[in-house]
Amino acid sequence: MLSEPAYKAARSVSGAIERHFAAQLAAAAKRGEADLAPEPQKQIIEAIIDTAFWTSLRKEEGRSPKISLAFLPPVKSAQPLIFEQRLPLTPDILTKLAPAVERSGIHLGVWQDEEEIYIWGTTHDIPGFCFVLEVIEPGLLVIKHRRVDGFGKFVNVAVLKGDEVKVVDEQSVSLPDCPALITSLLGFTSPASWNNAVNLHVQLAVSMRTHGHGGLLLVVPSDNDTWRESIIHPISYAVAPAFSGLSDLMKQEVSKRNLVLWQEELTREIESVAGLTAVDGATIINDKHELLAFGAKITRPIGGETVKEIMVTEPIIDSPAQIMAPGQDGGTRHFAAAQFVYDQRDAFALVASQDGRFTIFSWSPCDDIVHAHRVDTLLL
Repeated sequence: MLSEPAYKAARSVSGAIERHFAAQLAAAAKRGEADLAPEPQKQIIEAIIDTAFWTSLRKEEGRSPKISLAFLPPVKSAQPLIFEQRLPLTPDILTKLAPAVERSGIHLGVWQDEEEIYIWGTTHDIPGFCFVLEVIEPGLLVIKHRRVDGFGKFVNVAVLKGDEVKVVDEQSVSLPDCPALITSLLGFTSPASWNNAVNLHVQLAVSMRTHGHGGLLLVVPSDNDTWRESIIHPISYAVAPAFSGLSDLMKQEVSKRNLVLWQEELTREIESVAGLTAVDGATIINDKHELLAFGAKITRPIGGETVKEIMVTEPIIDSPAQIMAPGQDGGTRHFAAAQFVYDQRDAFALVASQDGRFTIFSWSPCDDIVHAHRVDTLLL
């Protein structure tokens, strides 16, 4: 028998999470997707969240547990590591197991029978739309699922931090100014929206946030050089000719790729470009993914105006848009990014803060304003 959760947020958010997975699994089945994960029920969701939350507040040898729990039976995973005896899903057990499974890509497999929820082993392989709960730090949990294509950032469904609950707004993808990058991060549309170009920007965003130094990446059009009017010259670290490591990989025909090697090379190139954003100034790539410069300083074009206000949104349910001065949303990087997009309206900017915040700046033709999309909730 499942007991009532002591963590109140587990009960308040479980219904929305249940509806999300039910809708996404039904839509995937209708599209003819195979090998889908089992659908998690509300009581199971509550129990897993409750146990994970209390586990997150414990320590083992002075370290807080970092765990990823995946709800699926062993038969739904390729080459699972199965324990001879199933273990009960309790904070004590999870705290003891945490050091063995804290590395990225390892999930503790969780399943249920008529009497209990239990841990059956570990796995690296999970099916599409599998319910995953990740313990990030004490009191911080993320509910997510794997993409059907299996490549790239998992799709976040909800974030719980203490009593604060953020449920990702699936309707954000229907907004007229929703950039393709955010659409891919939300992951609620068909797999056609997960094209490689968009996923590349997603992976760059994840890598920028991970290195922890803060960073600014500008994505400019390749068919004109007007963006140079907003950059101080000479550029400290200009690249000539443009470096095409990412571009060459993206141009490879899908049928000719060795998928494993291609993904490894792509990850390496992404980490290299994202690493450059740690250098003071802006890293610049074009829409063909060619590296043009890093350490660049942003300025207003001759005769240009200073950006006075921006619209800030977060793709979270019950999170209204706010109009504010650019300086209110962050520091120097945020202001510089807002100014650049204000002047170069066919470009967009990705800004990572040292504290983990992440913002995408783009021009909104509908509202005639710089739109700052806060997406750190989607990148956890």
